[in-house]
Amino acid sequence: MLTRATLTRVVGAALEEDAPWGDLTSTTLLPAGATATADLVAREPGVFSGGEVFAAAFSLTDPEVTVDLHVGDGDAFVAEDVLATVTGPARSLLTAERVALNFAQRMSGVATLTAAYVRAVEGTGARIADTRKTTPGLRALERHAVAAGGGRNHRFSLSDAVMAKDNHLAVLQRTGQDLATALRDALSRLPHTAHVVVEVDRLDQIPAVLDGGAHTVLLDNFSLDDLREGVALIAGRATVEASGGVDLDTVRAIAETGVDVISVGALTHSARALDLGLDLRID
Repeated sequence: MLTRATLTRVVGAALEEDAPWGDLTSTTLLPAGATATADLVAREPGVFSGGEVFAAAFSLTDPEVTVDLHVGDGDAFVAEDVLATVTGPARSLLTAERVALNFAQRMSGVATLTAAYVRAVEGTGARIADTRKTTPGLRALERHAVAAGGGRNHRFSLSDAVMAKDNHLAVLQRTGQDLATALRDALSRLPHTAHVVVEVDRLDQIPAVLDGGAHTVLLDNFSLDDLREGVALIAGRATVEASGGVDLDTVRAIAETGVDVISVGALTHSARALDLGLDLRID
């Protein structure tokens, strides 16, 4: 659930960016008392996300604008479906239009792409997860969209979990520290609720990671054969995550190696905006 504070901060910043001194066109061209009704219409099929954000763009612009959502986050739709109806002062409606659409298109695009990945691994037991490869400032919204598409959220920030990646391991190696010892030492200083993930790019790194007590072993850019061998070597002693080289053509085969989680940066960094439009009703 997106918090009101997040909606106000993110959407407010977008509105200020788009109309820092007001909407010059609407305020000079449209009568002050004019009202309007518009429908959010899908131009293509997809999975919806961003209803709260879409509505916030209008309510933060003018509380007199009302938004009636006809679908919920995670609902599938087809082209020509009416997803929401907006009613209120015409000036305010048109001032918020672009920002509201930008968020709904972006978030629905993320949800739609995520749903495609989730469908691709159905029946394997593997979970599709996002990464921190998000648009700066929009992580909360994009992660919300991933969840709407049926995906799982990875750690939200650097503060949420220990995740030792290749550069962390390189520093340990350069300073002469043993990986297993360093992990055990870190675990001794962490809260008992903290999760520890270690990324490896070779099979021979796995024993030290397990010896150090990592909760998740991330197999990065492994071949399918090495993924299967890694799963067998870990043998249930830690969660197995796969990443790297994941797309819709490869994700099924990766899932069938027996990994528990597949993290996919493309869910957020490569999702295209879905084609949605705000059509004014002409009575």
